[in-house]
Amino acid sequence: MALTPRAPKIGLALGSGSARGWAHIGVLKALDDAGIKPDVVCGASIGALVGAAYAAGEIERFADWAQSLGMRDVFGFMDFNLSGGMLKGEKLIDFWRRNFADFDIEDSAIPFGSVATDLHSGAEVWLRHGSIARAVRASIALPGLFTPVVRDGRLLVDGGLVNPVPSSLARAMGADIVIAVDLNADLVHRHMRPLAVVPAIPGGQLPEVVEAQSAAWISRLQQGLRSWMPGQSPADLAPEETMQVPSLLDVVMTSVNIMQMRITRSRMAGDPPELVIAPRLAHMGLLDFHRAKEAMAAGYAAAQAALPGLQHFGWKPVDQKK
Repeated sequence: MALTPRAPKIGLALGSGSARGWAHIGVLKALDDAGIKPDVVCGASIGALVGAAYAAGEIERFADWAQSLGMRDVFGFMDFNLSGGMLKGEKLIDFWRRNFADFDIEDSAIPFGSVATDLHSGAEVWLRHGSIARAVRASIALPGLFTPVVRDGRLLVDGGLVNPVPSSLARAMGADIVIAVDLNADLVHRHMRPLAVVPAIPGGQLPEVVEAQSAAWISRLQQGLRSWMPGQSPADLAPEETMQVPSLLDVVMTSVNIMQMRITRSRMAGDPPELVIAPRLAHMGLLDFHRAKEAMAAGYAAAQAALPGLQHFGWKPVDQKK
């Protein structure tokens, strides 16, 4: 019996990445301009927040709000806490309920799901029922920053710990073509300098500038080794020879970023999405929520650059659909 042809379902998996998540709004705008309407949307952490706004039909108002945020506004959402995490996170969710839609996920016009992590077992938890606001709150509960959420007898934290770009959830929700948005793809390059291209020299001799760079590198290495030798500490070195120590929050957040980047690569290798959109956002800090316009522009540009990859699935640019 011949199968009846059907249009493939498109799933959108929005990844974690804190303030870099505003890039998801730009990606959604680019998809809309290209005539692509996701059939299912899911997200982890900030991806769940933006995905919920899209599923609720509030993405335009949400984008306006995000672009209006200043540093003082961001600080105003911080409800400091003494146990479980630095912030309760309730101010943000209460604001969502007052200004955007809170409804049961089952009633969403666009099928929606978010990812959280069971703090006790380490299991990946898919949230596909109940209050969409509570599902988002659980998914954004980054350990150390936001307090965990109790739901269905489980203590839940950020979904980015186990599935930073939940393409597997989109697939489980029926997507045939998964578009994944990875916000952490270029973080490994954040502190790297561009590679120097050195022309070949007859006889194998290096240019003087490269010799000087090599000498400087060896000197720094020797200084580093001497700093660990008995009788000498990093405090004995000149200020310009010591590396600035980041804050505790920077260390924790950067460590989480590295972990999520490695997990994303591993999971995508096992279940690769059909298309990956990777905005260049390494220059943005995790708490730079006041830089929405910049992040959205990066998301839009990255989506436009990646979308031609869908052409072998039958997609054509809007101006070619005739």
